[in-house]
Amino acid sequence: MTAPESGIIVPVKRSATLRQTVGYVIGDALDRAADGDVAVVHFVSVASWRAEDPGSDRERQRAADLLEQVETWAGFELDEADADPDAVTIETAVIGDTDYLFSPEDYADLLTEYAGQHGLGRVVVDPEYSLVGHTTLVEPLEFELAQRDLAIEEAPVDRPTRRGRLVSRTTPARFLTLFGTSMLFYQVLGGFSGLFDLVTGVATALIVATTLSSVSFYRDPTLRESPKRVLRGVIYVPYLLYEIVVSNLVVARVILDPRLDIDPRLTKVRVFVGSGFPLTTLANSITLTPGTLTVKADDQELYVHSLVPFAREGLFDGALERWVRFVFYGREAARFPSPRDRGDTDVLQDPDADEPANGEPEAVADGGVDCSGDDTQEGDQ
Repeated sequence: MTAPESGIIVPVKRSATLRQTVGYVIGDALDRAADGDVAVVHFVSVASWRAEDPGSDRERQRAADLLEQVETWAGFELDEADADPDAVTIETAVIGDTDYLFSPEDYADLLTEYAGQHGLGRVVVDPEYSLVGHTTLVEPLEFELAQRDLAIEEAPVDRPTRRGRLVSRTTPARFLTLFGTSMLFYQVLGGFSGLFDLVTGVATALIVATTLSSVSFYRDPTLRESPKRVLRGVIYVPYLLYEIVVSNLVVARVILDPRLDIDPRLTKVRVFVGSGFPLTTLANSITLTPGTLTVKADDQELYVHSLVPFAREGLFDGALERWVRFVFYGREAARFPSPRDRGDTDVLQDPDADEPANGEPEAVADGGVDCSGDDTQEGDQ
């Protein structure tokens, strides 16, 4: 890369040290401008959502609001330094909303590509910057960036004393919801049998809510939507059990009857259920159904190993996808064309073929996908 060293890219996300990081970057850019360098700073928000996800407009607006706040802070720093507002060129952008980013390597690839497109040679990282959810992982990100042709620097700012990890990351809504759910579940198992079960139930629910409320929800539950999703989820469970039983019978018949051939294939299905918990629900539902195994999720594309044609055809018909859409978004969202109707299905490997179909990654022996030369990263959702 031939990017000028003075060009800086700064990934931003709300944190206790973001304000200080902005101040440091602007100060550094002013010093370089005083030395005659061209001072350019790009503040970028790396999307944690996909453009097709339900609710993505709201997430994009939040990112835009944060970037506007960062730009305001940068203006304050220039005013405090009594500097010419044109001395430092400040740009903001939201990037990565068309890709699934899971690992530090994915983030590093995206930032490197953006830096190359805009002629930037340095990355300054907020020490409290988080990649996935509340996970910081700054050191792995810095390691990955160091492997590229970029100068990497962690902003030398004062980091606040950390409070207890779980307590600081929960909210009253998440805590109370998980406490109530755990308490009810405990009492159902105990049969509401008396004071002892009540006391032990409260103690158990407190432990569960204290330790898991920060990791059990991908957003705060609401009185308007959460009860509806729970009710729709209760309706979904019998259907999923039915599919599991039917698939068990089909797979058992294929195994026990030597006249029936097992026809394993690696398939790719593009789904539209949103990222996070909805995508995880669909991927796990597919895996729970005998005959199919989700081996990889790449954005909204699921790589699924199917054992028999019956399982593969059911996957392409999209019944589970429609049910998951119903659970999270309601009845109207369930009225959606199947992957087969949309043309979002692909058999990646024909067992009788010498080469992978359609130029897709070749299936490997452990059921994964050979992604050499590809930017995707295997991981759980």
